[in-house]
Amino acid sequence: MFFKNKTFLMFMLIAAFSMILMACGSGEQTDGSVDGETPEESGSQDDSSGGDDAVSDETYHWRFVTEEMEGQVQYEYAKEFAELINEKSDGRITMDPYEFGGLGSEVDQVEQLQNGLVEFAIVSPGFTGTMVTEGQIFALQFLFTDDLELNQEILNTSEALNTHLASIYEGHNIKPLAFWHEGAMQWTGNRELRTPADFNGFKMRTQESPLIMESYRAYGADPTPMSWGELYTSLERGVVDGQENPIFFIEDASFHEVQDHMTISRHNIYVAMTTVNPDFYNGLPEDIRAIVDETVEEMQVRAYELQKEQNEALLDNIINNDTHPTEVIELTEAERDEFRALAMDVHQYFLDDIVGEEGKMIYDMLKEEIEAAE
Repeated sequence: MFFKNKTFLMFMLIAAFSMILMACGSGEQTDGSVDGETPEESGSQDDSSGGDDAVSDETYHWRFVTEEMEGQVQYEYAKEFAELINEKSDGRITMDPYEFGGLGSEVDQVEQLQNGLVEFAIVSPGFTGTMVTEGQIFALQFLFTDDLELNQEILNTSEALNTHLASIYEGHNIKPLAFWHEGAMQWTGNRELRTPADFNGFKMRTQESPLIMESYRAYGADPTPMSWGELYTSLERGVVDGQENPIFFIEDASFHEVQDHMTISRHNIYVAMTTVNPDFYNGLPEDIRAIVDETVEEMQVRAYELQKEQNEALLDNIINNDTHPTEVIELTEAERDEFRALAMDVHQYFLDDIVGEEGKMIYDMLKEEIEAAE
């Protein structure tokens, strides 16, 4: 009998302690709601209240997922974004940036954004290529200029991207707030990559983008899509022979440790999107949306600075690494022209076989915008 009473008493104590914890944890919710309210109730005021429905005094706690690790461009962008929006909102908005893998793979994170499980995400269009075929435009090699600052200006102002392409993404429950780049793409390999012939039979890791894979087939390579979380081990074991990424990512992910060669090819830029769940965004009070928009705009400048700082500094790290020496090859313009000629066939493949009339319109408009900027 004593044993039963003691067990009962312990059960009651645990239950009471749980209720205390629940009470202490009440209040803010990750979707911006408070206990007893739906996100919609928390995020706006009733028009019939007679108050200013454009202003809210709610507090918000949001999640911001990235495809990179702490110290890399996307994560540092998200961290600074969180700090800036907290400052602009006088502490009313807090955000948790997540490293790659914290909530799953790149594809998992896109699905979480679409379903409203996270509010913000940095998304690389290459991981949405099978869903938004028009987004594969960023996989077209030798599309943008060699001037990285000019490319960022094009991404900032392009009607083709910020209006037309963004609208297509929004139809899939992904709202792009900004397009920005993480620098020029380069190749690494277990052998020298200087001509298209060097890609014959080369197992090239790519994102899940049919057009990226087609680009490497045009060079004679064997494209192999995989998450970058598997890439280091796959390069080390010879599952794949090489990969493409901006310099900062190659160094920080230590790919140069398991690759003997890096080719400065500048065949593309790595484009990322700052995105938000549109239902969540549209449900925010006007003053909170204005803070979000203002933060996005200010971070465009910082995004360019972050990639520039990291790509320049980490190239020196690769060149000066005596423990893992890497041969760094810079292609001449004549050598780049060999790849450019093959890439133009892939541009036509994109227009003829990947996208419809809307995709062709976006391509033509973007090409005109690039040419006008040059």
